[in-house]
Amino acid sequence: MDLKVRIFVCQSYKVIVPALFFFFFGYVTNAQTYPTVKAQSGDGIYSLLKRHGLSPSEYMDAFIEINKSNLGTDHSLFAGRTYKLPAAKASAPVASSGNTAVYEIFGSEYERVSRKDNQLSGAVYYLVSGHGGPDPGAIGHYGNHMLCEDEYAYDVTLRLARSLLEHGAQVYIMVRDKNDGIRDESILKHDRDEVCYPDLAIPRSQLGRLRQRKDVVNELYAKNKSKVQRLVEIHVDSRSKGQNIDVFFYHDKNSQTGKKLAQSLHQTFKQKYNYHQPSRGYKGTVSDRNLYMLKYSYPPAVFIELGNINHRRDQQRFMMTDNRQAIANWLAEGLIKDLKVNR
Repeated sequence: MDLKVRIFVCQSYKVIVPALFFFFFGYVTNAQTYPTVKAQSGDGIYSLLKRHGLSPSEYMDAFIEINKSNLGTDHSLFAGRTYKLPAAKASAPVASSGNTAVYEIFGSEYERVSRKDNQLSGAVYYLVSGHGGPDPGAIGHYGNHMLCEDEYAYDVTLRLARSLLEHGAQVYIMVRDKNDGIRDESILKHDRDEVCYPDLAIPRSQLGRLRQRKDVVNELYAKNKSKVQRLVEIHVDSRSKGQNIDVFFYHDKNSQTGKKLAQSLHQTFKQKYNYHQPSRGYKGTVSDRNLYMLKYSYPPAVFIELGNINHRRDQQRFMMTDNRQAIANWLAEGLIKDLKVNR
């Protein structure tokens, strides 16, 4: 992804920045600083960059430039020697002042993110919006407009990511689009240029897509094994036009932590509906289901369905900007609750 990062001077504050996504390395000061890593036996620049989530095609030249005095013949690496990693382009935040950072993945209207508190400090979240790339997912229609699951799930996912960052979390967005950002339109235009973290083309086959995401999540999980980690997968369901459904949650039957995670989110939604629409009632459910990402991903996981893309009232839940933001806010509140009671 060729996204520019805006650099500001900060005060004495440290943030940690991910390779391509929200895995903070540090707020910068007046001088340019770089994260450092040690080369392993057999490493070349290509394998070292790949292992740390950086695309060799994008970062090879930058790596050579900042390490040129530390390289061998033909730019070879020395095992055990320390090397600098280039600053990530996709969403590496830098401080403007105080607790504010810029993430261009959110788009120009939402890129500035201010930390509100540290309630999620030390927690890692892998956010997966359903489908993407060659697969739009479920498709509904609103008048003459086509509604694609992947676009609405992605927008909610971005809003959730932004909210989690505001509370000090470390966040990876597994499916991402360098052009979209957070959008406030009701009708979200469909495209096929999404990629999988760090910058992988999304396969056409469903199993290929799921395996790809699972493999990346599990690799990152191993690197973050000392931290609390959660996987959150967001989808929009497709049912008959007459079936109105509430937001509901799935977990793996063998994961008690995943079950508690789903219950925390469900309880939060129930409380919110009881407060904001007391006469409406809330019929969202929590249940186990044999889904690939829930079963084979290492972090405790929850699979969320936002509604029926074919039902008119459900469509309003994710077509209206305020509703998408409310869903993201409520999910963030549920994740904060989960972190307090489910370690």
